[in-house]
Amino acid sequence: MNQKKTDIIVALDVQTLTDAVKLIEALGDSVEWYKVGSVLYASEGQAALAMLKKYGKKIFLDLKFHDIPNTVADAVENSCKTGVNMFTLHASGGSEMIKAAISRAGLVGKKYGIAPPLAVAVTVLTSFSQQQLLEDFGMALSAEDIVKKLVALTIKSGGKCVVASPRELPILRAEFGNEITIITPGIRPLWSAANDQNRITTPADAVRNGADFIVIGRPIIAASNPREAALKILEEIHEVQV
Repeated sequence: MNQKKTDIIVALDVQTLTDAVKLIEALGDSVEWYKVGSVLYASEGQAALAMLKKYGKKIFLDLKFHDIPNTVADAVENSCKTGVNMFTLHASGGSEMIKAAISRAGLVGKKYGIAPPLAVAVTVLTSFSQQQLLEDFGMALSAEDIVKKLVALTIKSGGKCVVASPRELPILRAEFGNEITIITPGIRPLWSAANDQNRITTPADAVRNGADFIVIGRPIIAASNPREAALKILEEIHEVQV
């Protein structure tokens, strides 16, 4: 039996606010968390966040900030001041950037009277294979070792949450225990296609290995019946947790 509660986050990777509303209404109360990434944010901006708040949903803002510390801090304030629960930045931006983002997130909470958003450090994107890491970046270290280094850097910089491939979950739990919250994309039920993801696993395996959140995109949003797909995934998770 797995006592750890794992939540799903639906990736709201759609083109327009109309598409987003249609999906949210189709999923109803089956889903609490939604991820707003660069696709929808570039199209609709803060309106997408306001819409989610209107529906009483929790927001995972996934813009993956990566710049000099002051620029990232300003971006955190401008994008999170209306109220998001979590936001992403690249751990590879370094310790000073991570610290600046976390510090500004705390100030955002006080300045705007909202709960401070949680900074989530992205480690190695799940679309990268080991071969790509070597050929494109000259990284001879394994993906697992790179991820461990970035998680250690995040913790040292005051971070408490990371995004990592589900394949790295056992390694990270062994190394860091429950010191860190782990969000895992690259989740594909056995009945869905892998698409452009490489380091992937099933919802059940992610839960068994200690994921706090799993991000689900195309298996739900591209399904002919999104609610049915979401409930099927939730049932798979529930069977592991009880």
